[in-house]
Amino acid sequence: MGDKREISRRTFLNYALMGTGGFLAAGMITPMIRFAVDPLLQGHAGGDKVAVGSPDEFSAVPKRVEFKVHTKDGWYESESTLTAWVTKNDKGEILALSPICKHLGCTVSWGTGAGQPNEYFCPCHMGRYSINGEHILGTPPTASLDEYETEVKDGKLYLGKVKANPRPGVNG
Repeated sequence: MGDKREISRRTFLNYALMGTGGFLAAGMITPMIRFAVDPLLQGHAGGDKVAVGSPDEFSAVPKRVEFKVHTKDGWYESESTLTAWVTKNDKGEILALSPICKHLGCTVSWGTGAGQPNEYFCPCHMGRYSINGEHILGTPPTASLDEYETEVKDGKLYLGKVKANPRPGVNG
């Protein structure tokens, strides 16, 4: 017949302890892996653009609009209020600029600078930007204001993610 191998008590205890330890380790590690991977597997609900009004509401004079975006970071969900300065040129092209100054992150406003009524102005350090968001050379900002992705659909203007403004600085 076959050879019957007997195992020693020490070998049996090693197998039993290793099996129990492995089972307990898997029980502890599995929730940790799920915690780390689960947000990546969740579907993204909703669109990535938010309606802010009709394109007809906007003109060559910048208009400040506020809108809410739903943010989800892992399991933490929140509503954030964002702001944009929106203009429409003669050709009907819409430009939506972020109001965050590229110098130190202060908020810019339109036409509040002394002597520069047709520019964006940052009161923190006297930063200035043209109507297209280009930084005025010789002022503290070293980059142009960021702009939002825009889309006109079904008679509404939608703003998306913020992207870098490709326009260089201009002399003021």
